[in-house]
Amino acid sequence: MSKRLKFFLSHFAISCIIALAVMMLVFFVWYPSPLATAVGVTHIFLMLLAIDVIIGPVLGFIVYKEGKKTLKMDLGVIVLLQLSALAYGIFNIAEGRPVWLAYNIDRFELVRNNDIIEEKIAQALPQYQHPSWGKPQYVVVEFAKDSETRNEDMFAEALGGISLAHKPERYVDISNAKTQVQQRMQPLEVLEQYNEQTVVQAIVKKYPQAIGFVPLKAVNVDMTVLVDAQGDVIKIVDLRPWQ
Repeated sequence: MSKRLKFFLSHFAISCIIALAVMMLVFFVWYPSPLATAVGVTHIFLMLLAIDVIIGPVLGFIVYKEGKKTLKMDLGVIVLLQLSALAYGIFNIAEGRPVWLAYNIDRFELVRNNDIIEEKIAQALPQYQHPSWGKPQYVVVEFAKDSETRNEDMFAEALGGISLAHKPERYVDISNAKTQVQQRMQPLEVLEQYNEQTVVQAIVKKYPQAIGFVPLKAVNVDMTVLVDAQGDVIKIVDLRPWQ
């Protein structure tokens, strides 16, 4: 086996290992299923994968020539560009990762890290001032107690599209939403209006404790949150909650 081919195979193997580690982080920690679909990160990751696993090793194979004076520099540039592209891709994926699943009136809203409005972050409870680097956490949006602030919030959302779900200073523990979830959850049969009946029945069968659902508003595709009789979240599933 030539040194050129050995280098290519080694480069390719290392790239695959790194890509696998990144994939585990992205799809099992930052974007657990089905949130990758809800946010639309899969195509971005595939582009990252193509650069890291395919283009890098192929370029290395092309420029590799034994005895070439500038070989080390050429390969170093390729690896540097590969690592730079990987770092840039991971940074953007991390910035757009879901960090909060905020219950707001009658639905959950998926809040990404770059959606957070930090203007009054110091007023948030300590546990909500710093987004987790793990899986997204459930919270509840608490409305202002005075009418003036409520009116300001209403106008900010109506005119500026700024949802209260993007303001951590309004977050409280998810347990505060149980009663409201119980009152506002929708029957599972409603899902058959927006999804294939057989698909709904197959998914619901997996979670027999689910008696209703709450919509999840997301960036790319809206999802469904199954809940039980106590108002606790069971699972986010890939079903449309509305038309």
